[in-house]
Amino acid sequence: MRKLHAFTLLAGCVLAVGACGDDSSTTAPQVQTANVSKFLPDHNTLRAMLREVLEEQNGGLGFEMWATILDRDGRVVDVVFSGENRGDQWPGSRVISAQKANTANAFSLEGFALSTANLFAAVQPGGSLFGLQESNPVDTRVAYKGPASNYGKANDPMIGDRIGGINVFGGGLALYTPDGTLVGGLGVSGDTSCTDHIIAWKLRHKLNLDDVPAGPDADSNTDNIIFTDGTIDGFEHPTCFDLEGQGSHVDIANDLPNSNPVGPEE
Repeated sequence: MRKLHAFTLLAGCVLAVGACGDDSSTTAPQVQTANVSKFLPDHNTLRAMLREVLEEQNGGLGFEMWATILDRDGRVVDVVFSGENRGDQWPGSRVISAQKANTANAFSLEGFALSTANLFAAVQPGGSLFGLQESNPVDTRVAYKGPASNYGKANDPMIGDRIGGINVFGGGLALYTPDGTLVGGLGVSGDTSCTDHIIAWKLRHKLNLDDVPAGPDADSNTDNIIFTDGTIDGFEHPTCFDLEGQGSHVDIANDLPNSNPVGPEE
């Protein structure tokens, strides 16, 4: 029932504009949220952790990646890339990674996590959340301000601002501290969407920010990707493709709750 209740709340937030996450009321009490920054390594260490994940088999194309982390209020905290230079990974994936982080944060709760991969099916034509991907556009003044030479560095111009944006394929995950507090979102982009999800999951695990309370994946009760069996009617996501030598993304993703289990490190 908790899963159904949480998804009903999510749908209600979308249908009732301003009903969720609206902090504009002058009568509502201020809600203090934990600052994700204090749980994160420095910029160079975060980048090194992303690169360590990419040394593993993750399926997909074996490409370099962008990763963005933002706080519970939607402010960008850090942006990193894995390659030697910012042109070593798709330039467009910088903003996509931020969109994914924003989406996972915006549609996850203290008691129920939704990955961006979990949202794919519901936004298809005829789905219960069709149109969600158009509901919160990226703020282009934030996304593209400042010199491009600073993109992915410790002074990336997005840092400190709200990027917005909704992205509904794999690569975005909510961040939960070891005591279960929801503190923000992580977005990864640069490969197939299935591999993006795998890399985001592994990076979140390295950060010890994966004390996921519950999620739509019935087998693990987490926000893991759920591959479609041919139907798109719940929380499913399509399979992708792999280059030879990269491993099977389906096998790797399905095993994530075992290989990189959620919950605080002991």
